[in-house]
Amino acid sequence: MDDLKNLEFLAVNSKENIEKQVDSYRQQHTYAGTIIGAIALFIPFFLGGFDGTSQMVQFITVLPVACFICAIFLMLSIFRTKPLDQAFNVNKYKELMQKSYKEILLFEIEANSTSYCINRKITERDSIRYSNGVSLTIFALLCSIVLITASKLTTIEKAPTKVQVVNVRKTAGDSSHANINTLPPDVLVADPKPSNK
Repeated sequence: MDDLKNLEFLAVNSKENIEKQVDSYRQQHTYAGTIIGAIALFIPFFLGGFDGTSQMVQFITVLPVACFICAIFLMLSIFRTKPLDQAFNVNKYKELMQKSYKEILLFEIEANSTSYCINRKITERDSIRYSNGVSLTIFALLCSIVLITASKLTTIEKAPTKVQVVNVRKTAGDSSHANINTLPPDVLVADPKPSNK
């Protein structure tokens, strides 16, 4: 009887380990999807903030954008992995009906431990990809913040338009009209007020 209690404890414990492993795997997929969405929204906002900046700053923006794209690909590769093994297979039910309770418990413990080992290879590989993707995202965000700040400080201001005011006085007859007609078209001519003297 004690042997069965020990086997029941091990069966329950191994099943809980599988469930925790699967929950962690699904949560990682959720986080990866959230990061992909955030990056996809941030890239256009990031690139839109560099109008009128120096060409050097615009050229350096390639680095964070490349990091963002690599992070997206790493996160997407997580979704391409095969699903985790769920241990106790439904197809084995008929076969297990012929066995004793102790044999069923032993089979479940063995199935859970085997599935856990198979799943660990998948989860470790995905964890490495996820960690690399998060690291690239953080690095790209820091670079983009620095570049946005630098672009605000080095924005090329357009030179103000110069306007020249010309005061034309009537000296004799139509000579003032002749002077006005010979002025270039982009020069603003001020109409002088007649003096009261």
